[in-house]
Amino acid sequence: MKEQGAKTKPIHSLEDAIERCQTMGMRVSRQRRYILELLWEAQEHLSAREIYDRLNQQGKDIGHTSVYQNLEALSSQGIIECVERCDGRLYGNISDSHSHVNCLDSDRIIDVRVELPETLIKQIEEQTGVKITDYRIDFYGYEN
Repeated sequence: MKEQGAKTKPIHSLEDAIERCQTMGMRVSRQRRYILELLWEAQEHLSAREIYDRLNQQGKDIGHTSVYQNLEALSSQGIIECVERCDGRLYGNISDSHSHVNCLDSDRIIDVRVELPETLIKQIEEQTGVKITDYRIDFYGYEN
């Protein structure tokens, strides 16, 4: 995928996410660490409610408000991904540019890396007069 002129390195691990928090001056509280660990462990997109439920099932002491506030803080700083859906927001661990395959059977969102041919990007730039610096593609389909 085309780089967006990123000055910061992409987040590819839980350690990268924690390091980014610290670099940005965000406190890595116990609750924030719980959320990051869960998202990296789950490797799927989850609602705030699912995150709250899973953390509490694991015996982690965290309240609803704390989950929502931490998700908002982490996603607004680009440390985690927030996907807007008609039925609410879903959060995932990959924050750098990538595309999604949306399964219409299960409502799952699968992260994929797609690289468009340079000729196609040039064609889009010529049609629109806009210099493409980044892109995300949403695919929709049913499981085989």
